[in-house]
Amino acid sequence: MNAGLFAAKLALGPVLLPQARWLRRTAVRLPEPAGPREGKVGEGDMALRLLVLGDSSAAGVGVARQSQALALPLAQALAERLGGSVAWQLVARSGVNTAEARDMLANARLHRADVVVSVLGVNDVSSQVTAQRFTQQTQLLWDEVRLRTGARWAVVCGLPPMHMLHAVPHPLRWYLGRYAAMLDAAIAEWAQRERLGFCGLRWASDPSGLAADGFHPGPGLYPQWTRRLADLICQRSGHWMQRS
Repeated sequence: MNAGLFAAKLALGPVLLPQARWLRRTAVRLPEPAGPREGKVGEGDMALRLLVLGDSSAAGVGVARQSQALALPLAQALAERLGGSVAWQLVARSGVNTAEARDMLANARLHRADVVVSVLGVNDVSSQVTAQRFTQQTQLLWDEVRLRTGARWAVVCGLPPMHMLHAVPHPLRWYLGRYAAMLDAAIAEWAQRERLGFCGLRWASDPSGLAADGFHPGPGLYPQWTRRLADLICQRSGHWMQRS
């Protein structure tokens, strides 16, 4: 944690802690959407095998069905753009931080994959994981997933601008926004160093796009996110596409 943020945490601690407890008690808890978590879409030869992993946003919390969420629409968009079929799998659970996601994946049956999309970090903010530990756990996660699935490339999604989460009161909202920005910068630097893709989420700054809980993406945000991921994966196909 940088010195300014640490000083703010100390100074605001008497306010931040009660607000955090109040938020845990009163926050609206939306269910994960119904629908399949693996399958194959598109026609023709296999163009891509996709694994989406992460927390509640990866799971699609904020919409009613997986067809409105992230993983399935992303697979469909990629099948259309690549002109073939896409096998996809979603492994996600609400509330997990990056270390907990490693435990989740260790107990999951993973299919072969070419590209992995990870959606993590918000719960690392709420559990006050340091930037160094966040990147270390992400490195371990990528190493483990690559070994088990044979994936050649990954896209790491950045953290959303948490200062605009209207379900969170100030000054806790301000503090979480600053902390999220710190982890976002750290994971973007890590992805660049590892030559992996990075899909930033700082563009998702309009509170009107949030779900009813004031915390998760709503039905209007998931399609924008899907398009950005599909663009990035297709633009960087040289990193993951098998060569005959």
